[in-house]
Amino acid sequence: MISLARYRTLLARNDLRTLVVASIIGRLPIGVAGLAIMLMTQAASGSFARSGIATAGYMAGLAALAPLLGRHIDRKGPRRVLIASVMVYPSAMLALAATTLLAAPYWMVLLTGLAAGASFPPITVCMRTLFKRLLTDDEQIQTAYSLESVLIETIFIVGPLIVALLVALVAPLAAVVFAALCSAIGTLLFLRAPALIEWRIEPRARTSLFGPLATPGFVSLLTVVLCYSAAFGLIEIAVTGYAGARRQPALAGVMLGLMSVGSVSGALVYGSRTWRRSLTRQFAVALVLFGAGAALLALVEQVLAFSLACVLAGIAMSPPLIMQSMLVAKTAREEHSTEAFTWASTSLLSGVSLGIAGGGALLEIGGVATAFGAAAAAAFTAAALAALLVRERA
Repeated sequence: MISLARYRTLLARNDLRTLVVASIIGRLPIGVAGLAIMLMTQAASGSFARSGIATAGYMAGLAALAPLLGRHIDRKGPRRVLIASVMVYPSAMLALAATTLLAAPYWMVLLTGLAAGASFPPITVCMRTLFKRLLTDDEQIQTAYSLESVLIETIFIVGPLIVALLVALVAPLAAVVFAALCSAIGTLLFLRAPALIEWRIEPRARTSLFGPLATPGFVSLLTVVLCYSAAFGLIEIAVTGYAGARRQPALAGVMLGLMSVGSVSGALVYGSRTWRRSLTRQFAVALVLFGAGAALLALVEQVLAFSLACVLAGIAMSPPLIMQSMLVAKTAREEHSTEAFTWASTSLLSGVSLGIAGGGALLEIGGVATAFGAAAAAAFTAAALAALLVRERA
């Protein structure tokens, strides 16, 4: 059963409530920008290749500079980075729109996409670092990271709906502008939050070129993240293939939406309960359940049964993400907190990208069931690696 008591207690704190509200506004582009860029480029050029380049450039930019920005935040604080993002991100998004509408060469589209992605405000990693610093009780931290997962999933549900509305009423360009404005407004509000103003720089015990990567167990954790996030990418492309095989492309959005609903439910349940097993053991078990959910998707074909399977698979998706954040918080030293979270995000994005790329090939070779089977295999592999983490920490 879902209990909201812990969430109400968490949000009763004015400092956390202010952060959450500002972060929602500032992170709306997470659910808007990718789809908006894809639709804008496709509408302007009629080219899937150009659309793919623009979107891929944006996604690559999100991952490329994140660890460097995280290291800068750990050493100098987040204010400079966030202020720069307020100015650069909207400008880069408008530049991307201009190169698209003016049919600029591919390299310019790619470059502006990279710039836009790289300059997106690092609000998410700041939030996760602040949760680690502001909350000392393990149950509160679990609830906070569960809330984070719920917020991100909700943004992924609401974002495409906003894009669809703006595209229908105005044009795809309006969705791109909306993303730029939300980012600027939300980041400015985030900067005014007391927790940001009072951000403290943790003294560095020793300098290391590798930062949190030198912490025992951290690279192993990133490897687990890379494996199970590949399963996310495989599932996403396989669901698209399932809808395409039935000649109902819109069905993909419905099924992915049902997964998000399941994921939100799973996050709420996980954050509202006390679990007896150690966090590393929970992680391994959760990944086994995730793999079982992906395997279930490979076994059903009828639309109604597949819809139910999507919800069930979604429920198993969010707990590993929450546990990942908690393990990063526990593993990384204080002076490396933000950079550690950026490495985890980079591993997640890289895994999803690899899954989508590999899933496309698997769909052509073996069909939808093969792609879902590969997702299950990736999740089970991650579970096996997580079990090794349990032994290391035992």
